[in-house]
Amino acid sequence: MEHDDLATLLSYAESEWIEFKHNNCNPEEIGQDISAVSNAATLHQREVAYIVWGIEDGSRSVLGTIFKPRERKVKGQELENWLATQLDPRIDFKIIEKMHEGKPTVVFAIQPSPDRPVSFRGIEYIRVGSYTKRLREFPEKERALWAKRSQVPFEREIAAPGIRTQEVLKLLDHASYFELINQATAISQAEILRRLEREKLLTRFGDQKWNITNLGALLFARRLSDFESLARKAVRVIEYRDRNRTETIREHDGVEGVRIGIFGPDRLYKR
Repeated sequence: MEHDDLATLLSYAESEWIEFKHNNCNPEEIGQDISAVSNAATLHQREVAYIVWGIEDGSRSVLGTIFKPRERKVKGQELENWLATQLDPRIDFKIIEKMHEGKPTVVFAIQPSPDRPVSFRGIEYIRVGSYTKRLREFPEKERALWAKRSQVPFEREIAAPGIRTQEVLKLLDHASYFELINQATAISQAEILRRLEREKLLTRFGDQKWNITNLGALLFARRLSDFESLARKAVRVIEYRDRNRTETIREHDGVEGVRIGIFGPDRLYKR
């Protein structure tokens, strides 16, 4: 698990997946940097990438910053929303504003690219040392980035990034998971999430959010339509009169995940 605690981040030297800034808050450059560190996190197999304001580059001394991202607007839009609309795919990032050593700091915690390089306004970026560059200028890094993506099994790809705990429990029918393992669900939310993480149905996104994997969604989604990339993968079960398959008895078009849609209580087919 990665940490968005600033003391932990300062223990790292600036790398391709962590960038330290003082006051530079140009929206275009922020968008380019989000693309760059997200792609770099994929290359370096990191769960989260970071941009940190209020830190001196090089020495990592805490200087504080005048950057207030939630007060900043771009073309009438809040900065956070404007940045999100310019990124493709729409990766999740969270903004943490906190005091450190009595000085204001800002941390952007950013999801790695889920299935392809992240672009900002149609251009993919990458970190090369301490510089943000266009990805296409470094074909070896572009090839390596696509290769990293191809190494990720489909079931471990992310169906929904950066989901808060309560929303996870609404999207996934965790009770069906515990039914499957013949165990009661009278346990804490934290333990439920730990169990789902252990089964690779979830991965952590920072300290307060979760990524739902394709495996988790396909097996236990209450509605697959809640997961845009998987909406067309619902299971359709057809029961025929005999092996000739000329006469249909009944059909069931699933809307839920495979586990609860086919084998759940009161469903068409039982275990």
